[in-house]
Amino acid sequence: MPKSIPIFFSFLLLFLSVSKVSLANNPDAILGYWKTGEGKGIIHIYKQGDTYFGKIANMKEPNDPVTGKLKLDVKNDNKQLQTRTILGLVNLRNFKFVKQNLWKEGNIYDPNTGNDYSCKITMIDNNTIEVRGYVGISILGRTDTWKRQNSL
Repeated sequence: MPKSIPIFFSFLLLFLSVSKVSLANNPDAILGYWKTGEGKGIIHIYKQGDTYFGKIANMKEPNDPVTGKLKLDVKNDNKQLQTRTILGLVNLRNFKFVKQNLWKEGNIYDPNTGNDYSCKITMIDNNTIEVRGYVGISILGRTDTWKRQNSL
């Protein structure tokens, strides 16, 4: 076997390990547009200070079929919030980067149910995150896998 092949594989392994480390230690790796697992919406994750938020930037069906206007947050228990539109709604709030590929201490709001949940986000790779909403402890929840989008 030529000496250049083992050297090539050594450089390849080094590149892959450095790429993984830079992703793991980059709090801003989560920034961008993410398509939800069901493909019904695109969430724009952004940063304010050291905290991460997400808002509904695009929806497969943004308009109410009855009124023809943008869907409203009608399932929210708070009557004052029921008149806000779902498109543009901040549904991810107050996430902090806590360690490699993990953002926690945040909440996720589900406009389909009107419920707010504790949440953590785990980055699987540069183009995939797992968003886990839960009540109380993480084991009592549901995980949705989101894929990175280059744009809306």
